[in-house]
Amino acid sequence: MNNSEIFPHIDHTLLRATATEGEIFRLCKEALKYKTASVCIPACYVKLVREKFSELNICTVIGFPLGYSTTAAKCAETREAVGDGADEIDMVINLGWVKDGKFSEVRREIEDVKAACGGKILKVIIETCCLTDREKIELCKCVTNAKADYIKTSTGFGTASAHIEDIRLFKKHIGSDVKIKAAGGVKTKADLEMFLNEGCDRIGTSSAVKLLIGGE
Repeated sequence: MNNSEIFPHIDHTLLRATATEGEIFRLCKEALKYKTASVCIPACYVKLVREKFSELNICTVIGFPLGYSTTAAKCAETREAVGDGADEIDMVINLGWVKDGKFSEVRREIEDVKAACGGKILKVIIETCCLTDREKIELCKCVTNAKADYIKTSTGFGTASAHIEDIRLFKKHIGSDVKIKAAGGVKTKADLEMFLNEGCDRIGTSSAVKLLIGGE
């Protein structure tokens, strides 16, 4: 794959706690230059970025990175982010509910956040490194039944990131309208190609520009 085929699938990401305004602006300029799918940035920067880069597709994260905020808090975060100009929302599920087998609660929370998105894209982060295969399968059902747009592997802040085996598992169990986003752990251009060839529609990474420029 050439770079122009890969960049449109990249959520160009900077979610580090110490990320500065200057670093966020640099990310945005790179996203425009290389035509990435989006920038994925902390919610506190969404309004500023929307004002400065009106043409960008902006993604932000909700309940991040641990997922145990209340549903009301996640919905409030989502509504504020959308009001500030976010086009896409990546939410973290409540992993404690998963471990308790409370999949109905997980599904309802996804539905509530989806409603708070007001028609914007919702990606659901399930943090695969914390889950059994059975739990991953149940979450594929939750994401599908709640009518979210994407299932996403990881926050990038867990003990492990995206694995190709999880992408293959997702493909067997998600609905036809659900897309897949891999995040974290992408170290080479070959990794990017592998995830895209396996069926990912998006890849969240801070490294795409470094990996791809000069790689044509």
